[in-house]
Amino acid sequence: MKIVPIILSGGSGTRLWPLSRRQHPKQYLSLAGDNTLLQETILRLNGLDNLTNPIIICNAEHRFLVAHQCQQININNPTIVLEPVGRNTAPAIAATALQSIKQFDDALLLVLSADHVIQDITAFHQAVNIAASQAQAGKLVTFGVMPTQANTGYGYIKFIKHSSGVYQVEEFVEKPNLSRAQSYLKQGNYLWNSGMFMFQADTLIDELTTYAPDIVEAVSTAVDNAILDLDFIRLDKRAFGASPNDSIDCALMEKSDKVVLVPLAAGWNDIGSFSALYDIGTKDSNGNVIKGDVITQDTVNTYIHANHHLLVTMGVEDLLIVDTANATLIADESRAQEVKKIIQKLQQQGRKESNTHRKVYRPWGWYDCIEVGRHFQVKRLYVNPGAKLSLQLHHKRAEHWVVVSGIATAINGSQVLTLNKGESTYIPLGVKHALENQNDVPLEIIEVQSGSYLGEDDIERFEDIYGRVEK
Repeated sequence: MKIVPIILSGGSGTRLWPLSRRQHPKQYLSLAGDNTLLQETILRLNGLDNLTNPIIICNAEHRFLVAHQCQQININNPTIVLEPVGRNTAPAIAATALQSIKQFDDALLLVLSADHVIQDITAFHQAVNIAASQAQAGKLVTFGVMPTQANTGYGYIKFIKHSSGVYQVEEFVEKPNLSRAQSYLKQGNYLWNSGMFMFQADTLIDELTTYAPDIVEAVSTAVDNAILDLDFIRLDKRAFGASPNDSIDCALMEKSDKVVLVPLAAGWNDIGSFSALYDIGTKDSNGNVIKGDVITQDTVNTYIHANHHLLVTMGVEDLLIVDTANATLIADESRAQEVKKIIQKLQQQGRKESNTHRKVYRPWGWYDCIEVGRHFQVKRLYVNPGAKLSLQLHHKRAEHWVVVSGIATAINGSQVLTLNKGESTYIPLGVKHALENQNDVPLEIIEVQSGSYLGEDDIERFEDIYGRVEK
């Protein structure tokens, strides 16, 4: 029987701000290795038998980011399902299950989150193989992680042990306070709730129909009325939005009598805070985890992430220091879980730093806003090989393009120009223009904007290979 990986990739990762932002959340960042968390989630499946390409469900805003990161690891035909609105894990899993039924006659679904770290791949594969045999027998399998500490950031599953290595679930428990978590650890019959599952697609839908029929009804309509948008499956917004907002645990796993628990001891971590990143990081002789261009003196037990310029620390301990191009976080390590409060303040103040980095990814590549002044803005544009910006115009700004590397094919009004390194073109306000990289090496442009308004919404598109022209 085929195993279909279902990757849930809709999270926002706000507790890892300023590294993680709404437009570029943690699952698309390289936080625990050279690959992003999404890529690692897919790559760790290598070696499992009868594996298909993944079905990934994500926010529509991240669709090109997901596609590009899949291409980078040679996953060329993933199924990417777009959530029009967030409706928690039960509707998301139901949608991917129904989609898998359309694509495969008979399949096991392995449901994974895109933002987890698992260090022992062999142990993970062993647990999946145990779960697969249970799922083939009609069970709903949840994976429980062997706890290593009294963690208050995870839900717990109370179990009754069986000799077969598969446990019976006695109770799902919400995130406890510290004293209760310590009690769970001492009792020894509680596992962390990993949020990973395995079951047959038909079994899941049948059980959901029994215990959460409103979810199945709404999501079935959303899948039936979905449209193909380029290579993406866009769920019907009205139908999906009508689904109850519920987790798979609350909607089904806590109610069904078909649930079993497979224990997992594989170095699992959900990277839910900077404390988690510190825990899995390589520490120097002073207990510091250091990423980037950093010089330390008399610095102890501190997490330091610098991805923009040199960062120097002196005489500090037990801190979180995270420096990005447009925001820096300095906090006591014990308050790592409180970063969400800062996000709320930023959003109340209308600060764009809550949502976006200085570097912003687009379907064609990315741009980095390197200088902003009164009535002017300077950007560095990186255009992927074969990519093309839309044919567009601006009503309130003019632009000047200078090629830094590569060869640009530019439309400027009625002209079609080939611009080599060091060459440029000026695009007056209100003139249609487009930029294309027809070569197999990246194209880099310095763009100088000038005008009365420089916002990203001052754009009128006429042609776009990425389907962004409003009909």
